[in-house]
Amino acid sequence: MASYSAEILWQRGDQDFSSGRYSRRHLLRFDGGAEVPGSSSPHVVPLPWSDAAGVDPEEAFVASLSSCHMLWFLSIAAKHGYCVDSYHDHASGEMRRNARGKMAMTRVMLRPAVVFSGPKQPDRPALDALHHEAHEACFIANSVHTEVLCEPVVAA
Repeated sequence: MASYSAEILWQRGDQDFSSGRYSRRHLLRFDGGAEVPGSSSPHVVPLPWSDAAGVDPEEAFVASLSSCHMLWFLSIAAKHGYCVDSYHDHASGEMRRNARGKMAMTRVMLRPAVVFSGPKQPDRPALDALHHEAHEACFIANSVHTEVLCEPVVAA
């Protein structure tokens, strides 16, 4: 069993907490030492109480799914003898009411564009199979009830 941790740090300072007029800006600190500014989404809590420059939980959720998929894809592509030169995913997520009427990330769309080099190049069915295998292996996708889709971007 593996264990993972993150610290979330926020301090009120001299802000008026009881009126709701306080900054949602905070710090995300990860076990490897990385620190990332965080905030609520400006779609949820209006500016200036949110910090648009901070990573909000919804963005982090989408990024986590995209990153996990990519890492599995790279591993699987290497195992199948493909050489990946670059991987660029412009992932997005949708916030809507779920079947229970709760606001939730109900859909995440991955749009990975992968560039390969070398003599072995996957055709479209092979590329789709690589992405399917990566999706099935992704720990994060296996952990959520959100519909997670993958729509590979193929250069014309």
